[in-house]
Amino acid sequence: MYPLDGRPTLEHVVTRVNHADAVTDVVVATSTEPQDAVIEQYASEFGADVIRGSESDVLSRFEQALEQYDPEIVVRVTADCPLVSPQFIDASIRRITESDVEYVSAGLERTFPRGLTCEAFTAESFERVCAKSTEPRHREHVTPYYREHPEEFELSSLESSAVFDEPWLQDRTDLRLTLDEPADYRLLETVYREVEYDGILDVRDAIEYVDENDLGTINQDVEQKALK
Repeated sequence: MYPLDGRPTLEHVVTRVNHADAVTDVVVATSTEPQDAVIEQYASEFGADVIRGSESDVLSRFEQALEQYDPEIVVRVTADCPLVSPQFIDASIRRITESDVEYVSAGLERTFPRGLTCEAFTAESFERVCAKSTEPRHREHVTPYYREHPEEFELSSLESSAVFDEPWLQDRTDLRLTLDEPADYRLLETVYREVEYDGILDVRDAIEYVDENDLGTINQDVEQKALK
C-alpha cells in the first residue's frame, strides 16, 4: 500500500468514506489470500470492518457483506481512490433516497476527474445483479451488469454540478486523481505532500493545486484500463 503523507493509501480511503454523513458502516472487502492479511490488519486499525472472501469472485464478497449488514443502500469505493469525495458519496445516496433510482454512478456520463467518485446502488437491485452475473468478468468487477443492461434498472448519472458550484470544477475529465500507475502516484504523492489540510484533504484544494502547478501533465498519458 503506497504511502501518502506518511499514511497508507487505504487509510485515506477509509477516513474519507467515514466523513460522508450518510454512511453508517465502512467495510473493507478483501480476499482470503495470505498476502491480504495485512489489509485486514490495517483496515481494522483505521476503523473499518473487514470481510474476506474469494480472490477472483469479488462480487461474492459483496454478497457476504449484504448478508451480514443488511443495508438498504450500498456504496462501492475502490481502494485506488485516496481522494474520493465524501460529498459525492452523500449526493449519490441522496439521489437514490429522493427518487426511484437504483444505481448511481459518475461513469455513465463522466464529468468528474477519475478517482473522486463512487457507485451507489440499492441492495434490492444488487440482489438481482448477483443472480444474473454469471460471467467471470461480472463476478470480478462487481457492477458491469448494471451498465450493460440499463433496461432492467433505473440508472442515474451524477454530474459535477450536483456536488460543486464552482465553474472551474465543472467537467474536469482532463484530470486523473486515481492511483493505478506510477505516474498517478507521483501526482498524488506531490499533492498530499504539498497541500495543507486538517483531517482530510479537500478535493477543491487538491484540484486547485494541480491546476496552479500544471501537475495534470504528470499522468495525462496514462490510459485507463478497460474491463476484461
